[in-house]
Amino acid sequence: MDFNRRDIIRQSGGVFALSLIPESVSRADGKPRIKVGQIGVGHAHATKLSVYRASPDYEVVGIAEPDERLRKQAENQPAYRGLRFMTREELLGTPGLQAVLVETKVRDLLDNAEAAIAAGKHIHIDKPAGESLPLFQKILDEAKQKKLMVQMGYMYRYNPAVVLLRQFLAQGWLGDVFEVHAVMSKVVDPPARRALAEYKGGMMFELGCHLIDLVVGVLGKPAQVFGMNQHAAKVDDGLLDNSMAVFSYPAAIASVKTAAMEVDGGERRHLVVCGTGGTFHIQPLDNPTAKITLAQERPGYKKGPQEIKFPKYARYGDDAADMARVIRGEKADSFGPSHDLAVQETILKACGLPTG
Repeated sequence: MDFNRRDIIRQSGGVFALSLIPESVSRADGKPRIKVGQIGVGHAHATKLSVYRASPDYEVVGIAEPDERLRKQAENQPAYRGLRFMTREELLGTPGLQAVLVETKVRDLLDNAEAAIAAGKHIHIDKPAGESLPLFQKILDEAKQKKLMVQMGYMYRYNPAVVLLRQFLAQGWLGDVFEVHAVMSKVVDPPARRALAEYKGGMMFELGCHLIDLVVGVLGKPAQVFGMNQHAAKVDDGLLDNSMAVFSYPAAIASVKTAAMEVDGGERRHLVVCGTGGTFHIQPLDNPTAKITLAQERPGYKKGPQEIKFPKYARYGDDAADMARVIRGEKADSFGPSHDLAVQETILKACGLPTG
């Protein structure tokens, strides 16, 4: 893989530019815009639709949201203002529709994803992929058969520091990886805690899933998973709010920690990958700085410690751009069903949930 530092920084800066593009603009290369719709506004990340509205790659045709309360709340939000609300059947039947963002509450993600795949649409499913591994596998299998893309909404996949990490790994510059450690926590307010308590996996299911996606991306599917999920806060809501998972590999150990009570937890969100050739430490994840220590000099990087700072990174823009390239046949999916299935199985095991 050929890369340099300026390429990575340029990639991270491109997302802000998307937000400045008016929705009516056409692609300069004359390629038709991809017609996309959204099912649901109930997911915490559902307003990412604004990225697709701003992108020259997409034409947003409308939204399906059967819950009247959620629909009324959404109608005046900037991400949805001026768009047509319709039934799911109307949306999936829209002439020329190619892709669907599935942004419902987590419990409804897979049912709606299944309907969109059955209708022959590429899909973006927000995280995590529900609680039924067999249904998720069925969706992935049908999508593969129909040559449709399933993109998961894990928000650090296209983070420029993570992109650079993957390239270091591909070059073998970190040597043999023996340790991965990641933390992602925040303070969750009482109403959100009650909503999250609906899911038996608690914070590992809600936030830890992002980190598990990264761990599996570095080391693959673990041989063993050990999950520790507890209710620690003195709040009678039942949320498993203090969680840790350990993943065992033949020659490596990884750990993921997440909690719902950490003050200013965003600043401590981090990913550390340690190998025999060096260590790659990203912190904070959401506004990344990479601290890299190498055992020997590499092209563009010195032996020993060094720090790389990236421009402020906006989520989802690179996800949307990558999906467009895959739909147009310009590139292969960078992740794919095998990775996504391994991630989901690992999440469920870390949460103590069934996988059968």
